[in-house]
Amino acid sequence: MRRVVIIGAGGFAREVLDVIDAANGVRPSMEPVGWIVDRQYAEPGAVINDLPVLGGFEWLAEHAGEVHAVCGVGAPELRRKLVARARDAGVPFCSVIHPNAVLTRWITLGDGVVITAGCILTNNIRIGDHVHINLDCTIGHDVVIEPFVTLSPGVHVSGNVHLEEGSAVGTGTNIIEKKRIGAWSVVGAGSTVVSDVPANSTVVGVPGKTIKTRADGWHLN
Repeated sequence: MRRVVIIGAGGFAREVLDVIDAANGVRPSMEPVGWIVDRQYAEPGAVINDLPVLGGFEWLAEHAGEVHAVCGVGAPELRRKLVARARDAGVPFCSVIHPNAVLTRWITLGDGVVITAGCILTNNIRIGDHVHINLDCTIGHDVVIEPFVTLSPGVHVSGNVHLEEGSAVGTGTNIIEKKRIGAWSVVGAGSTVVSDVPANSTVVGVPGKTIKTRADGWHLN
C-alpha cells in the first residue's frame, strides 16, 4: 500500500482525493495520508475531507522516504513551483487515474499525472509529468502533452495535437487536429482552436483568436 500525500487542499486537490478513493474501491493500492499546505493557508492539524493538514514542505523533507506525492494545484505555473519544492525535499511522485477513465495500452504516462472520471484516451499518446486531465476530456491518437499542462473539464483534443509545457486549456474547448498549443499559453473556456496557439499567449473565441501576449518567462515570476 503506497502512502500518498496531496500537495494543496483546494478544489482540485480534493478531487484528487476523490480519484484516489475511487481507485482504491476497485483495487486498494494507495493510502491517502494528508495535505501539504503552507501555514499561511492552513494550520497543521486542520481536517479537510477527513484528512489532516500535515504541514508544509518541511514536513515533506522530514518524511521524504515514507511517502509519495501528487500535486493537486490546478494552475500550471504554481504547480510547477510547488513540484520543484517537493523535488528539493526528495519526495517521489505518483500518478492517480480514475477507474472510470478509459486508457488504451498505447499510452505513455509521466510522474504525477492526474486523470479524472469520464476521460477517454485513445492510442499512441504521450503525457508528460504533472499533467492534469479533468472530467470528461477526450484525447485522440498521436497527441503529445508536455509537462504541467492542464486540461479543464470537457476539453476535446483531436489527433496529432501537440500541447507544449504549461499550457492551460479552458472548459469545453475543442482543438482540431494537427494543431500546436504553445508553452505557457492559455486557451479560454468554450474556444475552438483552428490555428496554432503562440507561446505565452491567451486565445479565446470561436474560432480562437489571440487577445493577449505575455513576456517570455512570465510563469517564473
